[in-house]
Amino acid sequence: MPVLVKNKKATFDYHILEKMEAGIVLLGKEVKAVREGKASLVGAFVSVDDNECFLVNCHISPYQPKNTSENYDPRRKRKLLLSRKQIDYLSGKKKERGISIIPLSIYTKKRLIKLEIGVGRGKKKYDKREALKRKTIERDLRRL
Repeated sequence: MPVLVKNKKATFDYHILEKMEAGIVLLGKEVKAVREGKASLVGAFVSVDDNECFLVNCHISPYQPKNTSENYDPRRKRKLLLSRKQIDYLSGKKKERGISIIPLSIYTKKRLIKLEIGVGRGKKKYDKREALKRKTIERDLRRL
């Protein structure tokens, strides 16, 4: 399962408590663009409304910019394909204090495009500093 797009900022800003897989409803042009890596998950989040889940604020650039219709919105809401049980679970988690539902990566599974969703709790500033220290120490050890 090759990863097409990864949200690196998500693991830096959140403690990921749980991960799950969802399908995405995309247009044909969007599928081609995502397969080329013309997508970004920075600033994207998952919203749960009226027993439906949507990927909000995910930017998918046009596949062929010169051949794209004028009313194409690269940041439109995209519906996520989840079971009723998963949607109910996510809506319950969303009501908890301090819990966010964030997209982690977009990847292919056979011929399908899938989205990995993470249920996470936001990190404090000192947690982020600690993670940066740990990362720099590991990098220095690898250099030696």
